[in-house]
Amino acid sequence: MATHPFDEALELSPGDAGTLTGKTSPDWANMVGPFGGMTAATLLRAVEVQPERLGHPVALTVNFTAPVADGAFDVRATAVRTNRSNQHWSVELSQDGEIKTTATAVFGHRRDTWADIERQRPPAPGPEEVPAEGLPEAIVWARNYDMRHVDGAPPLDGQPRPSSASTLWVRDSRGRAMDYAALTAFSDIFYPRVYRRLGAPLPAGTISMTAYFHADAPEIASVGDDFILGRAQANRFAGGYFDQSAELWSRSGDLLATTHQLVYFKT
Repeated sequence: MATHPFDEALELSPGDAGTLTGKTSPDWANMVGPFGGMTAATLLRAVEVQPERLGHPVALTVNFTAPVADGAFDVRATAVRTNRSNQHWSVELSQDGEIKTTATAVFGHRRDTWADIERQRPPAPGPEEVPAEGLPEAIVWARNYDMRHVDGAPPLDGQPRPSSASTLWVRDSRGRAMDYAALTAFSDIFYPRVYRRLGAPLPAGTISMTAYFHADAPEIASVGDDFILGRAQANRFAGGYFDQSAELWSRSGDLLATTHQLVYFKT
């Protein structure tokens, strides 16, 4: 059976001096370098494959320090500290000795405690009731997803909007089941919120992204290859930067992850 393109792009091999080696995939190309969500998922996977890894992902912060060029790269994951219930990691992706992306990750064991979801899932019709409407065809990585915007589809008319919010159903277009790496990539599927406010694409790129994983492994696995519901909105635009916050929900109403980004833009 053919390997899914996502898993092909995640593949890492042992390298020299404790590093892992991988390579970019044309299936996940962005306007400059690879899709940031794919890079983030690769750094998470670099920790997942470590023999001393404890538990499952709880949080991941990725700093995109420079564009990743097409081709091979090296990843080094270092366990900084291990406590009773959680473990802290530092991760670096480099090419030709130059660091291109850094990350910190927290893994841990989840305990059976009191639980509640205080945040409410955004109202939305079912994905079957929403027409498929993704990002422009020129965005190569987006072809890997079946996107259905409930509101806030990418603007193409040059007309400013009063709100940057978007809500959409999304799933893997080839039916790959959900796991932590996939959920990491899903956390970065939202187009820059400044496009929505100003009504058209302009130079913009994520500098830093953090994902918080609220669901445990069985809960994530129960999503299978079904749609999840995403909601994203910016908080403030100023000085060439803006932040955006997003939520990812299962169809059954469980909050799977929240994510926060800092993005630069030019006008």
